[in-house]
Amino acid sequence: MIEIMREPLRLEALLERVRDDACGAVVAFLGVVRNADESGRAVDGLSYEAYDALALAEMEMIAAQARERFGALHVAIVHRVGDLALGEASVAVAASAPPRAHAFDACEFAIDELKARVPIWKKERYRDGVAEWRPNRAPAGEAP
Repeated sequence: MIEIMREPLRLEALLERVRDDACGAVVAFLGVVRNADESGRAVDGLSYEAYDALALAEMEMIAAQARERFGALHVAIVHRVGDLALGEASVAVAASAPPRAHAFDACEFAIDELKARVPIWKKERYRDGVAEWRPNRAPAGEAP
């Protein structure tokens, strides 16, 4: 399951897509809209835009690389676009593998690569009424 979605993410559906009787581990990452940016400035919500065709192709490549590199049997990546409120999920990654370490590694690799490579843009809407386009990745030194 590789998707760009306009409706709310359903983590349970994502988990079902990666479950497999051959896998002893299913690991998921869920990114949600938080109430402040890295500097502590109050955030009211986010807006995401994507170049869907290129984003989906890159997400497919990341999933394939995670499977090959970590031995994960299944990897799913979903990202929301549109306007999101505080607490709403913006991105989800799930991976399954026979040993849990491979599932954790595949999931971490996929979210890090998504943030670095996939053409998705984020606009932060601040409580003071200002909105700014921001990089869709963590600043250097901060965990994604």
